[in-house]
Amino acid sequence: MKAPSDYERLCGTVPAGLRTRGDMAIDANDEVIYFSVTGPDTAQLSDGQTLQQAYGPRNLGAGPSGLRRMNLRTGEVKIVCNVGFQIGHVQTNPVAPGEIIFCWETGGKAPQRTWFVNGDGTGLRPLYPEAPYEWVTHEAAFNRDEVAIALTWNRRPGVPGDWGIAGTPEHPTGLGIVNLRTQEMRIAGQVPPGDPGRSNWHVAGSLDGRWAAFDDFQYRLWLIDRRTGETVLLADLGHKTTASDHIHPTFSLDSTRIQVQCAMLAPDHRALDICVVPVPKSWLDRTYPARLVP
Repeated sequence: MKAPSDYERLCGTVPAGLRTRGDMAIDANDEVIYFSVTGPDTAQLSDGQTLQQAYGPRNLGAGPSGLRRMNLRTGEVKIVCNVGFQIGHVQTNPVAPGEIIFCWETGGKAPQRTWFVNGDGTGLRPLYPEAPYEWVTHEAAFNRDEVAIALTWNRRPGVPGDWGIAGTPEHPTGLGIVNLRTQEMRIAGQVPPGDPGRSNWHVAGSLDGRWAAFDDFQYRLWLIDRRTGETVLLADLGHKTTASDHIHPTFSLDSTRIQVQCAMLAPDHRALDICVVPVPKSWLDRTYPARLVP
């Protein structure tokens, strides 16, 4: 290893009066970084936005906040948008430059979790317009046209919850995939009925569009063949449920492996390691009838 200065460079400085929150993503063209901010400069809300108060028992989510873009070559900072709520995760389309996916962060259920905006500030809209009974979380952009979302269930019907009526299996739950162009949403797969994992939690899709993956409430990894709908338990990762974070799957660029984090190898059962789980060769070798091939 060399000195940090051999690897680091200063790309720009955030203007005075703005506070960064740490949520950021580099554009697909590697020329721009988008990041969330708070401060007086975010008070002028973008068209269609209204100021929101804190939501839910964790008393989070109040606005305003905003997105900014920095040119990584010149350091120039420009406004993307200002919204009436607290911005959480910021992601970019991994293939198409100039497209941002972000969320309203409340620490749980949000009235409208997922959002989309172009890098120039146009096209601000809900990514998946959700109903009050839906608990949408952990959006993941994974190819040019699609974003995966988790529609979870975490309480049984009739059991009171602190977050209102959301999060029961009376309505569709599972791994949803939203098409950015048509705004169509399809459920790709679910935890099988009666399985102790109960609900999907963190979701991912493959760049080639063949696979989707998710973890469940028992820290296990599931794989979906999107062309057939088959869903299989891929790994239980040693039944280690003591880590300080979740498996959180992500596909490799060649769509043949899944990266996860887990405590399976940690002597203290808590330290997280980055592990790779291969997509089974029998699945990679699959052929499909013509009607199932896009």
